[in-house]
Amino acid sequence: MKLASISGLTCQSADLDRTVAFYETLGFRIGKREDNQVTLYVNWFWVTFAATDGPIAPGTATAVHIKVDDIQEAHAEVVAAGYKSAGEPAKRAGGGLEFELADPDGYRLVLFYKK
Repeated sequence: MKLASISGLTCQSADLDRTVAFYETLGFRIGKREDNQVTLYVNWFWVTFAATDGPIAPGTATAVHIKVDDIQEAHAEVVAAGYKSAGEPAKRAGGGLEFELADPDGYRLVLFYKK
């Protein structure tokens, strides 16, 4: 089997409005929105967040890796928006640079740049 790409993910959210605001700040666009779920897109990639009744344990999800065109600019925009990254962009194992941050529900995001 040869995999072509990751098409999307489904995750839980304790507060859909807060989650949408966070991801819109990063540049995602809103797709389908319902009372109990919302789908957000970057190009063709989608993430559907479904409402949950209780808190979500931080770090319980696999990290989502998001490629960016300019890692320094991405980091500056995240910080300027009031979000805290886990550190400055640093070298990643496969080359390039990355930094990590958590979304409002504790899902880990790794923003990276690699030529």
